[in-house]
Amino acid sequence: MARRIDILVPPETSPLRLDAFLAQSDLALSRSRIQHLIEGGCITVDGKSSWSSYKVKPGDRIALLVPDPEPSPLLPQALPLDILFEDDHLLVVNKPVGMAAHPAAGIRSGTLVNALLHHCERLSGINGVLRPGIVHRLDKETSGLLVVAKDDAAHRGLTAQLQARTVERLYVAFVWGHFDEDVGRIEAPIGRHAGDRKRMAVIDPSTTLRTGRGSRHAATRFRAEARYGFLSRLSVQLETGRTHQIRVHLAHAGHPVFGDPTYGGREKRLSGISPAFREEARRLLGLISRQALHARTLGFIHPITGESLRFSSELPEDMRRLETELSIQR
Repeated sequence: MARRIDILVPPETSPLRLDAFLAQSDLALSRSRIQHLIEGGCITVDGKSSWSSYKVKPGDRIALLVPDPEPSPLLPQALPLDILFEDDHLLVVNKPVGMAAHPAAGIRSGTLVNALLHHCERLSGINGVLRPGIVHRLDKETSGLLVVAKDDAAHRGLTAQLQARTVERLYVAFVWGHFDEDVGRIEAPIGRHAGDRKRMAVIDPSTTLRTGRGSRHAATRFRAEARYGFLSRLSVQLETGRTHQIRVHLAHAGHPVFGDPTYGGREKRLSGISPAFREEARRLLGLISRQALHARTLGFIHPITGESLRFSSELPEDMRRLETELSIQR
């Protein structure tokens, strides 16, 4: 079964992409969900199939056939959850290292979503049956704070804040080397890596038409909190939220996250540092098996109550151990 929704584009509407126009409408559908419906022929304009980039104009008659939600194929699991805040609309959790935020190819259990399905009676369905409640995500081996939506109204409100860049997201990262300046900003578009679909990369926009590789604007701010012999501790702030953004930007800047096996932060980096530091660097890599990256601070306005909320999370054990070893050597 499917429900039909008819929309007449108002006279005052300026040219806007079809997917963007519908995402701004009160439909309780995410933009990615809308794009999938367009691709599946479930959205028409004036009775004809359209495409996401079509520019709507006043008087257009848009029809949507929205299939009923599919039953979740995921099983609830009684996994430990570190919950910092919870009410009827949302919860803030401290995700541990090694837990995927949601199911993906080859992963159907042990995720944050599996744990949430056991803990909560309901979760927002905007992002589909495999990502219920997930508003934003962290990489599996990145620890720290996430906000989860229990209902669609909260989800839409949080998504709007993310798009407006008013959500405070601060990370702690240990990186190779030292930046010339203690405070800086990295602005470089990010897209899918040409040779490895599981990786992201900084992509020169001028090559997009020639190669067909798309990219999206991305910006990251950083501040050096401490300098060690061959490492730095940074406070990193996201302006945008692209996949692997912090890891890609720091690697692009020549300072990959310490321990990051995907973006040159492990043994590959050893050959590029002073021989005097290599033995110690190899020892410290033995203390952490993943990227030394932690989502420390999360702040936002509660989308239903209007309350200003801000949460902090201590470094996990492996990063505390690394910091202790570095502090001893200073």
